[in-house]
Amino acid sequence: MYDRQRSEIDQLQARVAKGKMSRREFLSRISAMGLGAMAPGLYMQSALAAPKQGGRFRQGVTGGATSDVLDPGQILDHYMMNVQFAQLRNNLTEVAPNGDLVPELAESWEGSNGAKTWNFQVRQGVEFHNGKSLTSEDVVDSLNHHLGEDSKSAAKGQLGAVASVKADGKYGVAVELSGGDADFPFILTDYHLLICPSNGDGTIDWQSGVGTAGFTLVEHEPGVRTLTKANPNYWKPNRRFFDEIETLQIADSSARENALRTGEIDAMNNVAPKTADLLKRQSGIVVDVTKGNKQVTLPMLTNIAPFDNNDVRTAIKYIVDREQWLKVVARGYGELGNDNPIGPANVYRATTDELPQRGYDPDKAKYHLKKAGLDSLDIKFHAAETGFGGSIDAGQLMAETARPAGINVEVVREPDDGYWSNVWMKKPFSACYWSGRPTENMMFSTVYWGEAAWNDTYWKNAHFDELLLQGRIETDATKRRAIYVEMQQIVHNDGGTVLPLFLQDIFATNDKVRHHDVIGGNWELDGMKAVERWWFA
Repeated sequence: MYDRQRSEIDQLQARVAKGKMSRREFLSRISAMGLGAMAPGLYMQSALAAPKQGGRFRQGVTGGATSDVLDPGQILDHYMMNVQFAQLRNNLTEVAPNGDLVPELAESWEGSNGAKTWNFQVRQGVEFHNGKSLTSEDVVDSLNHHLGEDSKSAAKGQLGAVASVKADGKYGVAVELSGGDADFPFILTDYHLLICPSNGDGTIDWQSGVGTAGFTLVEHEPGVRTLTKANPNYWKPNRRFFDEIETLQIADSSARENALRTGEIDAMNNVAPKTADLLKRQSGIVVDVTKGNKQVTLPMLTNIAPFDNNDVRTAIKYIVDREQWLKVVARGYGELGNDNPIGPANVYRATTDELPQRGYDPDKAKYHLKKAGLDSLDIKFHAAETGFGGSIDAGQLMAETARPAGINVEVVREPDDGYWSNVWMKKPFSACYWSGRPTENMMFSTVYWGEAAWNDTYWKNAHFDELLLQGRIETDATKRRAIYVEMQQIVHNDGGTVLPLFLQDIFATNDKVRHHDVIGGNWELDGMKAVERWWFA
């Protein structure tokens, strides 16, 4: 059989395996190649590769803490995001693997009144794990859970423009915004905005873990291990192929890799770039990469000296050798960052003409220190592997490149457990990462708006906040781009975030795991939906 013919057969079989080609079409195409006698056998071979039910999928992931709770508004990192967003609960809308916005618990939506009014039609026939039918009351109370002056939800900034959320009949929901926002349906994909059952009094039952998604909660030890089982009444067709999901918190990348090598787990996130190429050569293991807006950040608390001085912040931005970090920390699995969170997957990302790339320059760092009235500076950089992989090594590299500028950096290794509660947004200078967001408004509203719950530098810039509101309501693409480019320039020049790298997501599985060709890059592990999109061979 010629190589070209074999390649064509492989492509046809892959389409059958994914349900994209009928038996009749497959047999016809194979027969046309002069292989009619082989056609039935080849079809059976490819059909057997199609997604099928079965097995316990065991995943070793990062980002868990013993302080984790099942409140969707308090999700901090990958572990609870995976458990709640991927396994237990659904959103109104979803980002498809190709990046498109698609319906989830909302069948349809329509904006009016200059995108200030949004009407959603809730999907009928959906049941929660406890048998309760989904209605508009559950949606209204779930969204209102994140609103109000007393809300501690991390999604409060995302919903900053929401004036009211009300039921419109049993399956209709009307959302009024204080200003137009064409991106509002995209915002509802945020992993905090999960739909929980209403208690009937305006509150929601988040404590039980009950939701509408593909798996129900069996055992849960926060920050350690979670076991879920398949929801037999899951409403999504051709999804949720595993019988059970076992999620294990394994903070150390070497420990995750060892668990994968020895067969203790089937998949892992956050493969260390420095060992990815070695892991690729391991028999029985498959390493995959997705590109998106994942970013390494070094937040400086702008409400604490010396980082309350922008010249000090600018000096710190110049002591990071980004090219060196890309080679040594990311091992080439990424691209340079420019102290601007709008990444390669965003529409309105500033060009290098609009925002020239900042590079390593100890002389400019010295210049800005002098402007701040300083000849030298001593600072501490707090880091842990859960902050971002390789953060300790990155801190040591920064310490070396900072010395010529008269800046002494002490790297403080922090424990992984409790890092997001005790270090991030608490220590003046620390390691962090963000998975990015699909739209500029979502990214800026989550982290850089002055009132955002996750404004992790406590940075406030009145003009930036004004532009944020203008960008939401602007429908002219050219004008909207100009607004978002100016916002990127402000963050670059005045913000409290050093953003040296955008990273590719590197994950690994054993060779029994199967998935479709297009893998979501909006979050780790196939848009965080691996547990309902993947299957065993």
